[in-house]
Amino acid sequence: MYDILEKYLDDSVRFITSRVSSRPLLAVILGSGLGQFVTSLRSVAKIDAADIPHYPHPTVTGHVGKLLFGTVDGKSVLAFRGRIHYYESGNLIQALYPIYIAQRLGVRYLLLTNAAGAIHPKLKPGDLMLLRDHLNMTFIKYPPPARPISAKHPPLYDEELRKIIRGTASKLRITLKEGVYCGLKGPSYETAAEIRMLRKLGADAVGMSTVNEATLANALGMRVAGVSCITNLSTGISDAKLSHEEVTTVANTVKQTFQKLVRASIQNILRQVDTPVSGIHTP
Repeated sequence: MYDILEKYLDDSVRFITSRVSSRPLLAVILGSGLGQFVTSLRSVAKIDAADIPHYPHPTVTGHVGKLLFGTVDGKSVLAFRGRIHYYESGNLIQALYPIYIAQRLGVRYLLLTNAAGAIHPKLKPGDLMLLRDHLNMTFIKYPPPARPISAKHPPLYDEELRKIIRGTASKLRITLKEGVYCGLKGPSYETAAEIRMLRKLGADAVGMSTVNEATLANALGMRVAGVSCITNLSTGISDAKLSHEEVTTVANTVKQTFQKLVRASIQNILRQVDTPVSGIHTP
């Protein structure tokens, strides 16, 4: 299986590097309704996921399926506009394919974003939550990396990156909560009983992504941070019926604040990196 994965990744990366010459230091995966961040990138080169050999195609509304290579303060950034969820195919390697691609392209820093439902009463729709840790309640683990980097396992969510994002929010006067994210398989929303269980287990917010992405990226040597956009109150906390439309609607109401935080955080992270980066070039 991993020989095939290696070949697929070789084909995908060969295609990508034939279209874009930049080598991103940082990648960001944009969650439901959060795709407008890409408007803050400069010198953007776009590649449709559908054009990349073997690359899985997102099927969920709000996930358009594009790889965007741009710059922030002259340093190269890769934005995945569109996430592939495990529940779309039941294939974890497909869901993690962007992480493998990012590592092959030389990404050192990974910022994961997602839309999540509030479990803790301190959270409300429209809040942004910095991930302190996560609960992987998908009960599936990432497959061994195609090219392992190290046997070391630092904390999943890098404390230095979290400090940078926390400080960035403070300077921008953006309220940033912190908490534990719980990832489930989906696609159905949780029952009220499940939410009560997750709260007792220590979860502050819940969603259907991120946990396996963070774990694999960490194993591949990337430094990882994550931010959730709280888009709804979970079942049992609110009487309202949950829907994906509500998720994207709330995400849209805070997109300017989110975009400002993500861009400034990326700037502050990349200022610590001295490696020169080539500009964007598309043949």
